[in-house]
Amino acid sequence: MSYTRSQWSWALYDWANSAFATTVMAGFFPVFFKQYWADGMAVTDSTFLLGTANSAAAVIVVLAAPLIGLWSDRAGRKKRLLAGFATLGIVTSGSLFLVAQGQWAVALVLYVFGVLGFSGSLIGYDALLPQVAARDRFESLSSLGFGLGYLGGGLLFALNVAMVLSPGTFGLSDPAEAVRWSFLLVALWWLVFSLPLLLWVDDDGDPGQRAHAPGLLGDFRQTWRELRALPMAFIFLLSYWLYIDGVDTIVRMAVDYGLSIGLQSNDLLTALLITQLVGFPSALAFGWIGTRIGAKRGIWIAILVYMMVVFWAWRMQTAAEFYALAVVIGLVQGGIQSLSRALYARLIPARHSGRFFGLYNMVGKFAAVLGPVMVGSVALLSESPRTGILSVLLLFLLGVVLLSRVDVARGEREARAFE
Repeated sequence: MSYTRSQWSWALYDWANSAFATTVMAGFFPVFFKQYWADGMAVTDSTFLLGTANSAAAVIVVLAAPLIGLWSDRAGRKKRLLAGFATLGIVTSGSLFLVAQGQWAVALVLYVFGVLGFSGSLIGYDALLPQVAARDRFESLSSLGFGLGYLGGGLLFALNVAMVLSPGTFGLSDPAEAVRWSFLLVALWWLVFSLPLLLWVDDDGDPGQRAHAPGLLGDFRQTWRELRALPMAFIFLLSYWLYIDGVDTIVRMAVDYGLSIGLQSNDLLTALLITQLVGFPSALAFGWIGTRIGAKRGIWIAILVYMMVVFWAWRMQTAAEFYALAVVIGLVQGGIQSLSRALYARLIPARHSGRFFGLYNMVGKFAAVLGPVMVGSVALLSESPRTGILSVLLLFLLGVVLLSRVDVARGEREARAFE
């Protein structure tokens, strides 16, 4: 399937920002914080500080996401919104290179602002999808973006892991210096591959379309009221919150399981790389599936696979199974993310995509709130962590039930009527 220059440029932003998600958020920052910036601090104290920083970043994003989306519609400048938050993320990522050993407070502040920049830019990015593609291209283009994100994030992460494992090969003195250079490379990667979107994607927003609105907070309340006129979009958001909570919980529990069966940190990094690289072709495949049978059916397939993953994790015993599980998760993770974004884009009015994708990102950031509590509670009551994992099935089942009530054709009619 061929794409225009603006569509390739839009999709490349996933390639750009995934470097932060993979190398900083998932890969090096948690480990480097404990071993370098918080060196000498009690493990429990460093864990508490890191957890607090992650929670603070999540709360800020949850509270800010709807207002950011509203502002992008009000100003009519989704690309400018993306550029501003991306710049924040790029600067803070690169600044981690300068943080000296023991400066844990500075590292945490930069990390929180980096997460805010990353998450805020995604609101403008997602909201541009209806402007760069016709409705019949939503699934394929969204999947192309996620596929490039997995590939780009995985390639840079592989390079960074190689730098850490063999710093002398790259002219570096030790693994700590390699990690610091990795943060700088993330910033450069993010900057360079953001340029095509900034140069070749047009922002068709009308700066005056919200000129007579009552203000951002008034708009926020109005947006929730307007969801009543878009019941299919509202039901989908509820479904999305449940099943994406299950997805995020499975990802987090997979790491815990890996540690529990004796895998080392290098094994976990390898598993993360496997998921990233498998995610590239599988995301593209799900784009094809969504185009052929519809995004809703494609999401159903992915949820079914995740339910099988839950049963597999419940019975898992060996390291080989852990790697196989990483492959299976990689097969569907990009697919369920890309098709969810594409389906939601069909159910909302393109003219107000910023405000509605603000809600979408807010709901997404609430993910993995209910799941871990459920897993922990069931494990405590049953005295079995494996039984706790089975409770995640409830999230997927409820998500499927709500998704079955989403009439896509009706939702598209509602979105068009709202324009």
